[in-house]
Amino acid sequence: MKKILVPTDFSKISVSALEVAVEIAKKANSEITLLHVVEAITEGSYSVTGEWRTSENWEDKLFTIKLLEKSKAQLEKLVLDPRFSAVKVNGELRLGNAFHGMRTIITEQKVDLVVMGTSGKTKLEEMVIGSNTERVVRHAKCPVLSIHKKPSKVNFKNIVYATAMHKDEEIFSRMIKKTQELYNSKIHLVRINTPGDFQRDYVVKNYMEKFAKKLGLKNYTTNIFNDLTEEDGIIYFAESIDADLIAMATHGRTGFAHVMAGSIAEDVVGHAKRPVLTFVVKR
Repeated sequence: MKKILVPTDFSKISVSALEVAVEIAKKANSEITLLHVVEAITEGSYSVTGEWRTSENWEDKLFTIKLLEKSKAQLEKLVLDPRFSAVKVNGELRLGNAFHGMRTIITEQKVDLVVMGTSGKTKLEEMVIGSNTERVVRHAKCPVLSIHKKPSKVNFKNIVYATAMHKDEEIFSRMIKKTQELYNSKIHLVRINTPGDFQRDYVVKNYMEKFAKKLGLKNYTTNIFNDLTEEDGIIYFAESIDADLIAMATHGRTGFAHVMAGSIAEDVVGHAKRPVLTFVVKR
């Protein structure tokens, strides 16, 4: 893992995400790109390092320039913060749409991991479809580590891996194994039984053992947890063992399919109080 992207809006939670990313970067010998995107007033704007177009309204132009100047100063202050001097941190300031800015950077720089803060969901926020964090989780072509609050220590010793044990998860499973090797972790494979999707324990245990053997896992447990919904089961199981990290794949449904089916991963990201690692797999 060479490149980590940390989007920031300079809020407390985004700085916490940067602190987590720095700890990971020190462990994995990675460099960090710290990205801030100034929301464009007009269309056609893309980067403060190149040319951009704004409207003919001079008030809009002046406002945008002042906002860029302020953001540049805030970004430089973070990049040069002595707390992060142990790793290489590059600042990137963009003008445009925050989500598209993140997607562009991920592609341009071949990012290996996104670490970003999420404030969690209130009842009002749940009515709004597609926050930036949810959209990144749904669309990113690399793993996304969502941080609700800074953990007391960045040491992923106990990893809950909520898995469907499907062959599509093979790439993500290898990522989990690498994380385990990096932190000398114990992996807790878990399958959530719900009233609408129930399987016998012996069947699930058998599948889990085969799945773990295929991955070559050595330090792991197999678990079945019963709850009314999969997302609640994952969160409560993680709490019951005081996990340091929840890891799960998502199929990244978009459009009408996403509205109808929702996303368990996005719900866990929105409600969990501990870091959540997600990765989009294709079916």
